[in-house]
Amino acid sequence: MNEFSVIGARVVVIGAARSGIAAARLLVDRGASVVLTERRREVDQSVIGLRDLGVELELGGHATRTLENADLVVLSPGVSPTLEGLDRLRHRKVPVISEVELASRWLRGRVVAVTGTKGKSTTVVLLGKMLEAGGCVVLVGGNVGMALSAQVQASTPEMIHVVEVSSFQLELTTTFRPSVAVLLNLHSDHLDRHESYSAYVAAKARIFANQTASDTLVINADDPEVLRLADDSSARRVEYALTGSISAGVVVENDAIIRKSVTGDERLVPLSAVHLIGSHQLSNVVAASAVADLIGVSTSDMTVTVDNFAGLDHVLQLVGEVAGVRFINDSKATNIESARCAIENCGDHLVVIMGGRFKGGDFGLLHRAIESQVDAIIALGEAQDRIHAELSGLVRIVDAASMHDAVRTAYGLAVPGGTVLLAPACASLDMFRDYADRGLVFGQAVDRLKEEVEKHREQ
Repeated sequence: MNEFSVIGARVVVIGAARSGIAAARLLVDRGASVVLTERRREVDQSVIGLRDLGVELELGGHATRTLENADLVVLSPGVSPTLEGLDRLRHRKVPVISEVELASRWLRGRVVAVTGTKGKSTTVVLLGKMLEAGGCVVLVGGNVGMALSAQVQASTPEMIHVVEVSSFQLELTTTFRPSVAVLLNLHSDHLDRHESYSAYVAAKARIFANQTASDTLVINADDPEVLRLADDSSARRVEYALTGSISAGVVVENDAIIRKSVTGDERLVPLSAVHLIGSHQLSNVVAASAVADLIGVSTSDMTVTVDNFAGLDHVLQLVGEVAGVRFINDSKATNIESARCAIENCGDHLVVIMGGRFKGGDFGLLHRAIESQVDAIIALGEAQDRIHAELSGLVRIVDAASMHDAVRTAYGLAVPGGTVLLAPACASLDMFRDYADRGLVFGQAVDRLKEEVEKHREQ
């Protein structure tokens, strides 16, 4: 799609976060007249500095007159496609696209795109490291790390762009066509943004919508929803699973991740090299191994990479221990399914810190894990009332006004040898900048608690 041109076009970029800033820079570089709009009135220097490039800034909202003059609109992933004024533009056939769609039209390298409800970031980062170990020229980004628009200038035909793509980024794609698409899993999420679960799934399906038989779709054969959705794909299909239930593909068998085929089995990575907590994390390693094997990374390079991979911050991350109580940060568990996986993989006698801005879903899916493994829940943020309404009667639920309060209260309820787990099942924006900020504040609260406990012991 390298013939796509915006020279002389008036382009409105909506949303001045990381993706919007990168899109504005890219569009100016490609000859467009750019207006960047942002609902906030206060923005940092990375936004203000765009004026020096000729970008017009519109702060404090998105004026209808600005949109009406646009030849093209680029939406940041945090901005809803139902924003007032966009329907009128669509009616006039003015394109409204995502930042990922924009950038992909100018990329010269190969795109490996990964989506799913959970596990995207871990899979993308690990896969990028595997490909680098195998000698590939790689850029990792998208929804994590470097925005895709920031990768365009460096893109070469030899490069592989390993891209995490969310439903928000995919729903406004029209020509986006990764040579390899990876679909990890599908569970209810972002129902505060999508009108239904079906709409959420339809957005995820955009990852393979433009693929042909010359492209590859890598899918999780353990997930029935993924298998059903993949039936609509025209791409070549590669399956992976945590069991040997598939006759061909990448599976876990005989203490190793192996590739099964009609010509025989090949051992890719021994399980002894995997140091991540939980079966869902192992599934991410299997997915990354399947793609790396497809691209030609050696088994030795894959194994060394996995052995050296300690996981991501804020994903089942042990942040400390206080008087025999472990504190685990899974702040990235922003939906109910991710929280369920975290609980199931952290043992018994858990005190779970949960809550934030509710994104939709059914807390009932947590009932079995809570009843069998959890001693108490600390409810935090906007979702407190919902947590009480949907989980009361299972275990004790205590409200907390802040993360520091939550950590201190959780410690008071934990038994020696038990675990305090931050698994919010909700977004973070009611109290924090993002999930990473929430995880950092959790870690700081644990450090403060440890100091208080040690000081008390010395007295």
